[in-house]
Amino acid sequence: MISIKNVNKWYGDFQVLTDCSTEVSKGEVVVVCGPSGSGKSTLIKCVNALETFQKGDIVVDGTSISEPKTNLPKLRSRVGMVFQHFELFPHLSIVENLTIAQIKVLGRSKAEATEKGLKLLDRVGLSEHAHKHPGQLSGGQQQRVAIARALAMDPVVMLFDEPTSALDPEMVNEVLDVMVQLAHEGMTMMCVTH
Repeated sequence: MISIKNVNKWYGDFQVLTDCSTEVSKGEVVVVCGPSGSGKSTLIKCVNALETFQKGDIVVDGTSISEPKTNLPKLRSRVGMVFQHFELFPHLSIVENLTIAQIKVLGRSKAEATEKGLKLLDRVGLSEHAHKHPGQLSGGQQQRVAIARALAMDPVVMLFDEPTSALDPEMVNEVLDVMVQLAHEGMTMMCVTH
């Protein structure tokens, strides 16, 4: 499902990734641990082609990221990404945050996207907050919205970049519960943490 082969990444003269290699099978959950500044977030962003790398290859579900002909927007639409700081649109309602990419990237109708968004909000226990804005939710609730937003794109892989590090300790479990549920359902996942 994810194959990382001898990936090297530099920022100027500083090499942040050196010959990184691993395989993540379909349905497997892999956690990448390490101290701050060790390249964990850079690695996971390379998997989603949000960061470029200078050497090596990453293949996601049979598609090589380094192949010049690869349609990166299409690839990214199949790889769900959950960021440390939620990255929700503050001016949109929660349900609008879940529908915008479905409509603009996948071409779904507004009705279809809204129906899927509401089902996913129910799945993460937030259906009663559909018409609120992100600033009206707790950090844990916003992170669960971010997970639902990623799932709305029907990804084959989910990537999590320190999904609980910005949360208060009491909110961590509500996010981890959703991640454990995804793992039990067979979602292929890579999670970065320290």
